[in-house]
Amino acid sequence: MVTSVDQAAQAFLPCSLAPNCTLYHLEMRPLTEDETKAVFEKLANYVGKNLVHIINPAAANDEMDDDDAPLFRLHKDRVYLVPASMNALATSVARPNLISLGTCLGKFGRGGKFKLGIGSLDVLARWARYKVWIKPNGELPFLYGNHVVKAHLGRITEDTPEHQGVVVLSMSDVPLGFGVTARSTVDTRKLDPTGIVVFHQADVGEYLRDEETLF
Repeated sequence: MVTSVDQAAQAFLPCSLAPNCTLYHLEMRPLTEDETKAVFEKLANYVGKNLVHIINPAAANDEMDDDDAPLFRLHKDRVYLVPASMNALATSVARPNLISLGTCLGKFGRGGKFKLGIGSLDVLARWARYKVWIKPNGELPFLYGNHVVKAHLGRITEDTPEHQGVVVLSMSDVPLGFGVTARSTVDTRKLDPTGIVVFHQADVGEYLRDEETLF
């Protein structure tokens, strides 16, 4: 049984990561153990133990084929979650011509630090443990990259801790982005209207603002 991010990263590593493996030297390749650990840690900050459902969705869906389990692939410093069947089809595409593949979860920076991107929102929204709902007057500020303040807070999951990854939704349950809590649920109630509740990490407005560099 997988009980930690470290064990999950080791268990998920394909044997093809040997130095003499052809896949390892291609531009699109499986993640190394350190890369896998970094990705899993970021995801776990939002989804917790639900990480297992991302790694192995067949465990939560009897109708899903085990042979089409998702794979984590690195392509041009971006990490993609790719169904095995789609990955097989992508092998016929020349690597310089491959722009995107599956779900783009995020990217590695120059220092090797992984950052979740807006492409991961659907995955996070489905499995996130904690969520924040914002009022209609707070949607536009958030979609322009601003933090969520107390005046715009509609509601928040009970017992949400400080510095916790949360998905930000509209009051009608539409996922708008995600961020990290600045205060716990209890402390949020004591904040002034201008106090920050959630530090902005990503929002769907990036599909327009960062259209040229997103993929």
